[in-house]
Amino acid sequence: MASRAGASPKTKAAIPQLAWHAIRPAPVVLVTGAEDVLAERSITMLRDFLRTEDPALEVSDLEADGYRRGELMTLASPSLFGEPRLIRVSAVERASDDFLLDALDYLSQTAESTTLVLRHRNGVRGKKLLDAIRAGGGGGIEIVCAELKKDAEKQDFAAAEFRAAGRKISPGALRALVGAFSDDLRELSAACRQLLADAPSDITESVVARYYGGRVETNAFAVADAAIAGRHGEALIALRHALDSGADPVPMVAAFAMKVRTMAKVSGTRGGGAQLAGSLGLAPWQVDRARRDLAGWTDEGLGRAIEALAATDAAVKGAERDPVFALERLVGVIASRGRA
Repeated sequence: MASRAGASPKTKAAIPQLAWHAIRPAPVVLVTGAEDVLAERSITMLRDFLRTEDPALEVSDLEADGYRRGELMTLASPSLFGEPRLIRVSAVERASDDFLLDALDYLSQTAESTTLVLRHRNGVRGKKLLDAIRAGGGGGIEIVCAELKKDAEKQDFAAAEFRAAGRKISPGALRALVGAFSDDLRELSAACRQLLADAPSDITESVVARYYGGRVETNAFAVADAAIAGRHGEALIALRHALDSGADPVPMVAAFAMKVRTMAKVSGTRGGGAQLAGSLGLAPWQVDRARRDLAGWTDEGLGRAIEALAATDAAVKGAERDPVFALERLVGVIASRGRA
């Protein structure tokens, strides 16, 4: 019997509704919910599984909001060599009328050896299509990626990351890791990947303390996030709290630099996160996050912020006598979006 983990209690559907980690092949896979990290991870798991089944898998991406009539049918049409296909469609919550018409037609006659993945975050746009899928049209399944709000849910997520990699993490280490990154699931996911790549085979509390002791990284990213969003007072309070908790100014500057440089890479680009990620050397979620961070910024402001970062990096490494003042000055420049 199919699990209905993660589904809303009000949801009534004739198809299986599964948790993100329970994704499996189906002619149509509807991925819903606001938690983009879980959706991306789930879709990646499906792609990897399909590739193990047949390395010749052909993967195509469509953006539903910029869709033109006939594109779906073209991608789903049989090829000369009959390779299996995975068609990933993003932004279905902003779908064009042309896409909704073609997708509804496709449900009545899905293509053989083709998996169609539809990513719909939220909202009522495309409701007729979603209702048709949930009623059984196309022989689909739904993957529900609801936002993780409780620490227990985030611990389950992190534990699944280590379990999937065949690695062990102690309960205490798991609690410490989630405690350090409880405010941002993307940062938690990145921390898990870093530990998997760099840490010894068994992840213990001492390992987590060595990498993330004192919540230095978490505090640094909290300061950077507040400043980039223009919340000067909040950023200064977070900065002082981080320093009082033992944060070192050098990694604090590094957190700012990572975010601002990613914003500079993404600034002015067009296309979806999945399309741009490879060319920019970033993950799709990093592209999407940088675009959100860029609200209110100009290219000139980014340039001044990068100059301020270089000066602050030198200051905290000995070029100036007061690294704390240098950090506060940097926060002012970033919070003004480069206008200070």
